[in-house]
Amino acid sequence: MSTDPPDGPIAAPDAATDDGVARRLAREAGTAEASGADEVPAEGDLDELPDPPAKARPPKSSTRNILEWVAVIGGAVIIAVVVRTFVLQTFWIPSPSMSPTLVKDDRVLVNKLAYKFHDVNRGDVVVFERPPTEPPSEIKDLIKRVVALPGEHVSIMDGKVSIDGKVLNEPYVHGLQTVLDSCPITYVPGIDTTAGFKVPEGEVLVLGDNRVNSHDGRCFGPIDEDLIVGRAFFLMWPPGHAGGL
Repeated sequence: MSTDPPDGPIAAPDAATDDGVARRLAREAGTAEASGADEVPAEGDLDELPDPPAKARPPKSSTRNILEWVAVIGGAVIIAVVVRTFVLQTFWIPSPSMSPTLVKDDRVLVNKLAYKFHDVNRGDVVVFERPPTEPPSEIKDLIKRVVALPGEHVSIMDGKVSIDGKVLNEPYVHGLQTVLDSCPITYVPGIDTTAGFKVPEGEVLVLGDNRVNSHDGRCFGPIDEDLIVGRAFFLMWPPGHAGGL
């Protein structure tokens, strides 16, 4: 009796008895080899990855720093020049003619755009160029208060100023008399009469608040509005007396 195995292939195990574990393991092993065995982190693991190293900024060159500072300083200078020329400017008070409102060596801030948007008003303190009727002087600009407007009749009698026959209320003179004997020459004929002096169109009459010591419109006459540099609106020096005008 022969013990040799029968001819032909040996029958495969019954599929029902194979749990597939061996085949699954073999398949997973083959997939890992095909992908180079590199693991891809799951979405939840991304936060655990280290941040890439930050790139160091190259240091600025000294030439670039200098150019930036030159641009900043140059821009500031240009802005300051534009503001001083067209918008705001400080002015020094050279005399006591506006005392006690302003005294010698005070500094005021002047709005040069004020009369681009509205007319000159009575009571405004204005800075203006020296009138053509005045002799040349190293002081190019003067500061006074507007008391009479274009077309009005102004008269000075009994130490008071009247506009169109009505006495002007002037608390800023602090009771000082408005005199007429301080000017050797006057360009306001008739100002000492009841009819008064008529201010021409386009001109205003200005007086200092210190009516007993001020060379003003009583002497050089009305000024053209085109001579007005701007309206003084703020006393900025000395700091202890700073405030609006």
